[in-house]
Amino acid sequence: MALLAYLRSQLDQYLAELEHLVAIDSGTYDREGCNRVNDWLEQRLGSLGFSIERFPQTDTGDHLLARLGGRGDAKIMLLGHSDTVYPAGTAAQRPLQQVGDRLLGPGTCDMKAGLLAGIYAVEALAAADFDNYGTLLLLCVADEEVDERNSVSLIRDAMADADAVLTLEAARENGDIVTARKGNVVMRVEAHGRGAHAGVEPEKGRNAISGLLRRLLQAEALAHPVSGVTINIGIISGGTMPNVVPDYASASIDIRAFEQGDLDCVVAEIEGIFARPATDGIGFTVTHRLASPPMPRTKEVERLEELAIRAAADLGFALRGVSTGGAADSAFAAQAGVPALDGLGPIGGLDHGPDEYILKSSIVPRTALLAELIRLICNSRTI
Repeated sequence: MALLAYLRSQLDQYLAELEHLVAIDSGTYDREGCNRVNDWLEQRLGSLGFSIERFPQTDTGDHLLARLGGRGDAKIMLLGHSDTVYPAGTAAQRPLQQVGDRLLGPGTCDMKAGLLAGIYAVEALAAADFDNYGTLLLLCVADEEVDERNSVSLIRDAMADADAVLTLEAARENGDIVTARKGNVVMRVEAHGRGAHAGVEPEKGRNAISGLLRRLLQAEALAHPVSGVTINIGIISGGTMPNVVPDYASASIDIRAFEQGDLDCVVAEIEGIFARPATDGIGFTVTHRLASPPMPRTKEVERLEELAIRAAADLGFALRGVSTGGAADSAFAAQAGVPALDGLGPIGGLDHGPDEYILKSSIVPRTALLAELIRLICNSRTI
């Protein structure tokens, strides 16, 4: 296939550009680093004919939205992010290296290789004289790795009326793409007790830590892994000194489920636990926010998945879609009623750790998959 031949001819350049991007520290709050990635993207996408719009931020790097017009009708958005989880200095400590078929380095899998896959997929289509799309968008946000987001409204606005959103996160380690994701709610609980001397008059105190722990265990028991509902008590803090009865404690809870109704139900039940009248003198304040909505496998997503499977078959390999508990920005497409597929970058794994990698052998076929999927969506308009 012409797509494969073109991408094979460009692999050395892809690898050189990946090495360059991995060498840039771009942690979420490293504004300068993220903008160095954005500067490179602006130049690279501009050379392909994209018009570029940047959205400056105060605490993070800019968000970048690139548009390319064609002679067709479909509107397709490629979605990615420039930020990583690594602190400044990591890129110098761990430059891109190859170990067997693995290319290791901070941000290789999550998700600088995916950003490049999006660019090279568009290049491959151009080399094949294909422009039967109405608009191709590539949105790269700079705050994907944190809970407090400023890009969500931009993501929603950019994908309005899109025919499909294709997220450039890596494929699963076995090559699967993602067709459904859990949503997650982050809940914060604060416990208010009364301080006292732990040795002289402990009976006058009201231990906020103990009171919080008792109710947290009740909340944790609401998990139902069989139906996909998980509850993780991720952070607990409280107290000042061992000899002081603590008057304050707090905890953060991560709640995940495939269905919004399940999320709402569990949140309400946990709020009920902490709203019960206190018998131990401890009061509670509970707040929560939806960090990411669920991405269900709708009929529209199924049809999009069928096109991806067909594209893979045309390229000579098998493909399947799976569900995952991790959240991603593709979920905002689902919330807006836009079909989305995730995991369309190269195959990789071990994100956020010292052995994060992508498979070199997957770069060409997976980038060709993305290009062919774009072509099929534009030509079929059946999703």
